[in-house]
Amino acid sequence: QVKPQFESQANMNCAVFTAIKYKTQVVAGTMYYIKVQVSDAEYVHLKVFQSLPYENQGPSLVGFQTGKTIDDPLTYF
Repeated sequence: QVKPQFESQANMNCAVFTAIKYKTQVVAGTMYYIKVQVSDAEYVHLKVFQSLPYENQGPSLVGFQTGKTIDDPLTYF
């Protein structure tokens, strides 16, 4: 659901966009940290906020880190 937001903010088109791993952090909603494969050897880390259900809002991309590899640890940022 956040692929268009990422492509727009990072100014790139992703033929591949596969979530590999994720972590969560409970805030006033849930913050997801997601490792996403965007090409054969390139990965990005996404920070996505999902508000509480009663707010009826979809997930929003809060931040991202590019230039990651499959072996880079997924950390809070």
